[in-house]
Amino acid sequence: MTIDCAITTVKRALPVTVPDSTAIFDWRHCWYPIAFVQDLPPHRPHLFSLYGESLVLFRDDRAKLACLVDQCAHRAAKLSDGQMVNGQLECAYHGWQFDGQGRCVHIPQLPAGTAIPRNACVRSLVVQERQGIVWVWAGEAESADEQQIPALAVLDQPGWVCSDFMIDLPYDQTYLIENLIDPAHADISHNGTQGHRDHAQPLEMEIIRTSPSGIQGRWRYTRQRNEPWHCLEFTAPNLVSYTFNLEKPGWLVGLTFHSLPLDQGRCRVLVRGYHNVWLWKWATRLSWLTHLKMNKTFEQDLSLIMGQQEQVAHAGNHLKNLYLPLKTSDLFAIEYRKWLDQFGVALPYYQGYSTEKLVSESPSNPDRQLGDRFSRHTRLCHSCQQARHTLGWLRQSLIGIAILLIIWAIAIAPDSHQTFRIAFASLLAAVLAALSHHLKTRFEQ
Repeated sequence: MTIDCAITTVKRALPVTVPDSTAIFDWRHCWYPIAFVQDLPPHRPHLFSLYGESLVLFRDDRAKLACLVDQCAHRAAKLSDGQMVNGQLECAYHGWQFDGQGRCVHIPQLPAGTAIPRNACVRSLVVQERQGIVWVWAGEAESADEQQIPALAVLDQPGWVCSDFMIDLPYDQTYLIENLIDPAHADISHNGTQGHRDHAQPLEMEIIRTSPSGIQGRWRYTRQRNEPWHCLEFTAPNLVSYTFNLEKPGWLVGLTFHSLPLDQGRCRVLVRGYHNVWLWKWATRLSWLTHLKMNKTFEQDLSLIMGQQEQVAHAGNHLKNLYLPLKTSDLFAIEYRKWLDQFGVALPYYQGYSTEKLVSESPSNPDRQLGDRFSRHTRLCHSCQQARHTLGWLRQSLIGIAILLIIWAIAIAPDSHQTFRIAFASLLAAVLAALSHHLKTRFEQ
């Protein structure tokens, strides 16, 4: 079908507004993605952060999701270091337990019959599940509006297939979005994965609408005549979505990137591909196999974006004075940076095109560099964790089989005709063990 870019696929549609230089985007009145539901650890807390504030997610005694500030009311220990006890989050320091509302329900050191102090509580945030993603509301609970969750309307209808992937990245969210909103780079930096360098060409790009709620645009290739338009949308503050025109009746393919600003130097992105095109290989492909390719794709950009961010920081100048943009490749990226100039002044930090607001030092974090694939993705992904565990078990089993076969071959008389076949089987098991180990390392390094 032909896609009308004036109709957004996000339920919270962009209002038709003339950009107002006095408008301010309120980042607290927004929903932020935490993780895919299938990737949440079932029986332990999940640590994350939002604009540098540490938060902890868990399921309470009714299996309902809850989110608390990651700081015990007793002596400020990290609640995420604790454990779940009968649906309560227990601090590992002194055993204080908190329910999903942040109320302390048990203090082991209190004498029997003594009431728990009323101020023994932790601030809680509203969380919701929608379309397989967990969302947290950054503002006060009373202002939480579920209708503002940037869900995709088409995914509430039957007949859609989704593929999900989540990764933590060691650079600022604004650089991530600038990269995601830039279709021109794919054929160069993703040569061999998502593009091919021979296909790099000028793009025709148009901005349809800019407002405090985001940016809508469309783009197409120019090498051949009558190329189809593709839709691109940035929904503030953390969604970039693509809709691709396949020019087939009823066929639709989309790609969304929901990002989470962990702190000034880190971000998380939840990638969801969706389509209603029945392809056998898409239906049968194992998710961990898809994730290996997605990891490679993000790693192709990793050093480039980190280097870009370091160069900008070292220069100490505005992007307006550092960038040399082209209308045939950089229109959306520059529009996003200008959007931050115009509407993002109330964000905790940002890097606009001609303005910026940065903290002098980002909060220290031992995982800040996220230097390996395990830290960036595998530890967060249920599918890849299971695959890694299975491959480790398979390797050990094959090594054991190889050893037993060698012992068996030695025990057989040298002139036995079975000796060669047993030795060959032992060698084959050893080779398969090595291959299993090699594949396992692809989830780690």
